Amino acid sequence: MSNLKKSLLPVKVFAKVAIRRAFRDKTSLFFIFAFPLIFLFVFGGIFGKGGDTSFKVAVINQSDSQYAKQLTEQIGKAQIYKVSDDVTTLDGAKEKMTRGQLDATIILPPTFGQQQGELPSGQAVVYYTQNNLQASQALTSILQAQFQGLNSQFVKAPVPFTVKAEQINEQALSQFDYVFAGLLGFSIIGIGIFGPVNVFPELKKQGVLRRLHTTPLRVWQYFLANVVSQSVVGMMTMALMFIVAIVVFDLNVVGNYLALAFFLVFSIAMILGIGLALGGWAKNEQQAAPLSNIVVFPMLFLSGTFFPRFLMPEWLQTVSSFLPLTPVIEGIRLIATEGKTLLELGPQLGLMAAWTLVIYFIAFRIFRWE
Repeated sequence: MSNLKKSLLPVKVFAKVAIRRAFRDKTSLFFIFAFPLIFLFVFGGIFGKGGDTSFKVAVINQSDSQYAKQLTEQIGKAQIYKVSDDVTTLDGAKEKMTRGQLDATIILPPTFGQQQGELPSGQAVVYYTQNNLQASQALTSILQAQFQGLNSQFVKAPVPFTVKAEQINEQALSQFDYVFAGLLGFSIIGIGIFGPVNVFPELKKQGVLRRLHTTPLRVWQYFLANVVSQSVVGMMTMALMFIVAIVVFDLNVVGNYLALAFFLVFSIAMILGIGLALGGWAKNEQQAAPLSNIVVFPMLFLSGTFFPRFLMPEWLQTVSSFLPLTPVIEGIRLIATEGKTLLELGPQLGLMAAWTLVIYFIAFRIFRWE
């Protein structure tokens, strides 16, 4: 036990030194705290919840009646609706609603508009998700108003055409929910890769790492100290981003904060291995910068950082699913916006664990003290 404490003592010392160095450097403070917040406000302003008065809907007409076709045409022409033309089934509509691509789905059942006695009648159904209750209420009122004009052509009372709303037991993601998880992934990239890539070559240039190499300090101790320090600083950054997103942009975190914190620390540790490998191998900034860009940019554009991966072609979704950052962003979204537990993130955690082993194996093999 005493040997373990003695081995971890350098880790504790160098972690404290790294944290203090980060908070003493004004440039470092800017990129750690201010830079992610700038991106948060920019993308939050673009994708945050605003005052859009139109509704993104799918209309599934299952009826052959003239009245169903007439109503479908009216909905398509009305400016209040943004009708998705590529949805033909309720399952497809549910998938889009849970992704935040649709506010609701209007179903016209097979019996809609058929003769019931002397009069035609029917009931349209509005399907919506748990967090789109207001949109469903508004759509129900709008459709009811449209039906009033149609009903008045037949009778004063009773009312033959009505509408009802049914909630599906799912949560839908807003555009900002997608973007926020991507921004956290972007911050993790900055903390885990750009930090070591910028610092290590400078330490080599100053001869600091060479002097450390002459001490009993081991590579694993130095790596672990960096993991601890970067995780502490990174969690401070994440906490600040969550506070701003919740207060300013109405982010709804439905998952467990403790599970989310564990997942974020694991994510930082995994991505940091890439930075340790690149920064530890590069002799100077000229080698480090191109290498980091080659690694970072594919992940930023293909891992769902700034736009959902489901917009990509299927083959590209398959390829990008194996990138290290992809399970990180997916896991953040699943915990924060869908309330998933760590036990339900088996595929994401498994892929991250595999990448962690590969990345740190490479980092230990190619690390240079000078």
